[in-house]
Amino acid sequence: MKILTPLQFILLFLFLVSFISCKENSNPTNPYGLEIVSNFQTYKKSVIQNPDNELIDMGTYIPEITLDIRYATSDNFTGKPIYDSPRAFVRKPVAEALKQIQDELKLKNKGLKIFDAYRPYSATLKFYEIYPDTNFVAAPWHGSRHNRGCAVDVSLIDLITGLEIPMPTPFDDFTFKAASDYSSLPDSIIRNRKLLADIMTSYGFSIYPTEWWHYDFKGWEQFKLMGIPFEELDEK
Repeated sequence: MKILTPLQFILLFLFLVSFISCKENSNPTNPYGLEIVSNFQTYKKSVIQNPDNELIDMGTYIPEITLDIRYATSDNFTGKPIYDSPRAFVRKPVAEALKQIQDELKLKNKGLKIFDAYRPYSATLKFYEIYPDTNFVAAPWHGSRHNRGCAVDVSLIDLITGLEIPMPTPFDDFTFKAASDYSSLPDSIIRNRKLLADIMTSYGFSIYPTEWWHYDFKGWEQFKLMGIPFEELDEK
């Protein structure tokens, strides 16, 4: 049996103390020690300081918009509901941009369908636990732009028929076909994807490379990560 030197013993002792301390102080709701707004009063104060911080309910702000919030159902890649209610919230500047997009699309008898918007941080932890591939789910040690209320997962619908316009893949298809530049597609599908991309980018959004449906709003980095459930956002 190898006998430790005094220095090795001290280093081992310090390591064990540090390890035990980290285990005792770990927070399962925020295991990476991120700055996350999880208190409703803290959020309300931030809105008073800067009205752009407000998370707007898209169902009331744009009543005619189509919501298909998959994570409030079992029809998603996890196979189970993640949200308690089918709601879509975004920060105020994002909501204003989406309203302009919806108004412009209506002139073409088209509209937006939203699959997901603001996502509480707890959902990001669940997603990575189920599917630990950061090409398609956010790295929980960074947090998601959805957690900041500055990302939307969207498609287009035909306002006359009410049907979704054909796109390269279904929502949350974790294959190479979902990439925003995948080209082995019928011309009509490429045109549909381009129509969505052109109008979204013209109002300040950028497309996520591996997901044709995911768009981030400019200035997303100015907004903090959020962990407040949808239901608490209804409080006054």
